[in-house]
Amino acid sequence: MSGNGTSASTVMLKGIIEQLAQDQNVPKQQAQELLTGMVERVTSHLKQGDRIRISGLGTLEVRKREARTGRNPATGETLQIAPSKKVAFRPAKELKEAI
Repeated sequence: MSGNGTSASTVMLKGIIEQLAQDQNVPKQQAQELLTGMVERVTSHLKQGDRIRISGLGTLEVRKREARTGRNPATGETLQIAPSKKVAFRPAKELKEAI
């Protein structure tokens, strides 16, 4: 639930493709190829350790999480959590102001 008491809807890539195709007056297939190509390129750059900055939207980057000690909440047992990577998103000022 969002903060205003209404349930947020989930927009799938397919829906964005259809809207983009209609807005830009291009075939859906072309819009799909462009957006899926963008997703593939962004993924490829993130895998290489690059930071992706999209003006008006924000910045995506991979952050490393060090190994750490955790606790199983059910048993209280201490366990070692392996190092991992996560994708972090920092919204652009324009996006923050628009929301």
